[in-house]
Amino acid sequence: MKVGTVVYSNDPETVWNAFRFANFTLSMGDEVKVFLLGKGVGSDSLDTDKINISEQLQTFVNRGGKVFACGFCLEFHQLEAPSTYTVSTMKDLYEIVKESDKIVTF
Repeated sequence: MKVGTVVYSNDPETVWNAFRFANFTLSMGDEVKVFLLGKGVGSDSLDTDKINISEQLQTFVNRGGKVFACGFCLEFHQLEAPSTYTVSTMKDLYEIVKESDKIVTF
């Protein structure tokens, strides 16, 4: 199964759970693509004392997961994409939605 995951939150617990779910989905043998949109483009900088998003994100990438980040949103929030992200457009989000069997949003 192909799962598209859209993360548009900057709430640490929400983003952490999004990547936990993405990692679990990969472990079940499915393909997962994560698209960061809006406030979600800052996901790599949301670690707290209790929640390590960076670890979940790195695990996701190491397992073959793909992370796409909205280029306009990165500019809007004055952020640079880490090397593990593919800077993307609405066309890329459309393609993820079109090819996915399921879409999950956080």
